Amino acid sequence: MSNLDELKKHTVIVADTGEINEIKKYKPTDATTNPSLIQAASALPEYEHLLKDAIEYGSSKGSSKKEQLDLIITKIFVNFGVEILKIVPGRVSTEVDARLSYDVEGSLKKAHQYIELYEQAGISKDRILIKLASTWEGIQAAKVLEKEGIHCNMTLMFNLGQAIAAADVGATLISPFVGRILDWHKKAEGKEFKPHEDPGVISVTSIFNYYKKYGYNTQIMGASFRNSGEILELCGCDLLTIAPKLLGELSSSEGSVPLKLDASKAKSMNMEKIEVDEKMFRWMLGYDPMANEKLAEGIRKFAEATVELEKHILTMMDAKKKTA
Repeated sequence: MSNLDELKKHTVIVADTGEINEIKKYKPTDATTNPSLIQAASALPEYEHLLKDAIEYGSSKGSSKKEQLDLIITKIFVNFGVEILKIVPGRVSTEVDARLSYDVEGSLKKAHQYIELYEQAGISKDRILIKLASTWEGIQAAKVLEKEGIHCNMTLMFNLGQAIAAADVGATLISPFVGRILDWHKKAEGKEFKPHEDPGVISVTSIFNYYKKYGYNTQIMGASFRNSGEILELCGCDLLTIAPKLLGELSSSEGSVPLKLDASKAKSMNMEKIEVDEKMFRWMLGYDPMANEKLAEGIRKFAEATVELEKHILTMMDAKKKTA
């Protein structure tokens, strides 16, 4: 059996892509998207019809250019999600605009827009995960949404403080970013890391053990991998979201994959319970230079990807006017 098949025995595999054809190829249970992935997929000719449909929608609904553009981008994200859900049996994660990462009310409004559009397409909210940045504000938005029965995926997560705060509000899922943690430590320390000593792997392992020790229902989905070794070291994690390139490596490699994360063992571990209110959250984040820098950088890059997508849409709209 391939490493991917072995991994599937212990962990739910999720495709980390906005490309429909890649999802068809690897048959994951779920799929995740983010602004960077959608922006990249939107540049491909085979998905142009999804953009054109969104432009028609936003242009007819918006009363100003700004409102039209916002509605178009929202519809594009949902259009990709709808196509993905035709393939995967489980859920798709759709991300709130990163520019709303410190805006609770704005995040709630966007989440409700997504859910409404999905429902109009005949898709139940049970198959949607609203992705929110793991800022204090993002976590407070998740608290409200989860009480409404809208499931949330907390993204851009880099430390235990963020993870505890997300679990405390009942977030359905968290996505700790393994590879980006590794990137920071490689640059800061000027050295390479073997998979078992990878700082990102160690971070996710500690979150997993903490959650299982204290009986949290929030699921952990390792994300942002740089190599297949990181993935194999997290065998047993609730879910792992993996880019097509690494899915390809795992599917073409054979051998047994031992269980690395074990919930039953975590229950007997000696770990201190941490109470994370807003002050503690901000302290734990601020005291961790890696998490602080990577959270800000992630928000910035996702925002930039959305801006690039907006530019592409505006170009399409201008071209349409010229040919009208």
